[in-house]
Amino acid sequence: MTRTDQSTDSRTAPRREVLISGASIAGPALAFWLNRHGFAVTVVEKAGALRGGGYPIDVRGTALEVVRRMGILPRLREAHIDLRRLTFLDADGKEVASVNPHAVTGGVAGQDLEVRRGDLTDALYAAVRDDVEFLFDDSIDTLDQTGHGVDVTFRGGSTRTFDMVFGADGLHSRTREFLFGPEERFHRYLGYCFAGFTMRNTFGLSHELMMWNTPGRAAALYAVGDNDDVHAFLNFAHPEPPYDAFRNPEAQRELVATVFADAGWEVPGMLACLRDAEDLFFDAVSQIRMPRWSSGRVALVGDAAYAPSFLTGQGSSLALVGAYMLAACLAERDHASGFAAYEHSTREFVTVNQDQIGTGDATLFPTTARALEQRNTMLRNLSAMPSAEGRPAHSALTLPAFMDSGGPVDHGGPDGQYACPQNQK
Repeated sequence: MTRTDQSTDSRTAPRREVLISGASIAGPALAFWLNRHGFAVTVVEKAGALRGGGYPIDVRGTALEVVRRMGILPRLREAHIDLRRLTFLDADGKEVASVNPHAVTGGVAGQDLEVRRGDLTDALYAAVRDDVEFLFDDSIDTLDQTGHGVDVTFRGGSTRTFDMVFGADGLHSRTREFLFGPEERFHRYLGYCFAGFTMRNTFGLSHELMMWNTPGRAAALYAVGDNDDVHAFLNFAHPEPPYDAFRNPEAQRELVATVFADAGWEVPGMLACLRDAEDLFFDAVSQIRMPRWSSGRVALVGDAAYAPSFLTGQGSSLALVGAYMLAACLAERDHASGFAAYEHSTREFVTVNQDQIGTGDATLFPTTARALEQRNTMLRNLSAMPSAEGRPAHSALTLPAFMDSGGPVDHGGPDGQYACPQNQK
């Protein structure tokens, strides 16, 4: 894709050239807002094309205002999955409780969104592809910060210099490793691993999730619609991250098969499909906790800086909000003051969302028989209660108004106070 100039930008100063590593969620969202603020943006992605498919993700709270301001909210509303029921099963496959999904997730019915990950990435890409440069099938090989910028050597052999570089390359960010060292320094393991893949929907499921549990193990089948496939998940407690398995799919399959070898319900059939699954995704359930998100002219955004784990359901929302805030804080600042404003204005929102796990959502995956019975009692009580009204953490940040070269822009809804006030020159 080619980059086009922003014709509405009336500033005479040369456009600052920036590079974003990663074209999933945080990367294209950041590219959109930086371009709107007058930056010349390049996005590099190691995959050969935009990645489609993937498990369902949530867009909630403050992140809904981000996608509304981007103009993609109607498209995402059309793609909304509308999950209608969560059914929990015991070791024998008998129903424990059937609850409204929002009672468990803290979402708001009729407002919050759940969409296929590929639907969100497609919408983000469509919103920005004509205005920024995309380099697929390439990645950053080296970064060298100098007084005038960041000299980047790409895996393909080319070299370029940028004013700033942004790592939006996920939980296992290579950009973060370049800047701050090994992932283990910032990796907070939450005690679980999971495997996800798709399989044929031979269960008659529609717009629902069924979850089987025994202490320390969970198996789920998630039907996002009436189609022929379901998302299968196998989650299990593990004392330490299985580092040897992270880059070895066969080791991943062997580990999961061993953990669930004696499991009942539909798990044997799930394991059979796991052996041949072409879309297997395996990882540890973990967070990234960092004391700072930038170094020199390079900053991190999304999971690379503050992955909250799927237990919070807030990974995509934090990526969208973080991208908006980072671009807003850089709009009229140099990199040093802009990055400082980004951390000052966004860290509390990140922390309150990361802190949701531990005493909340993690209880869906109990590791002892007593904890499992306590969870089941909680679910039975939830089934008799109205759905939740949303969690305060999801909307704990008010977005600053978007500024273009002519002043604030009305996006058809309420704008917040300036969380990133313009710096004094």
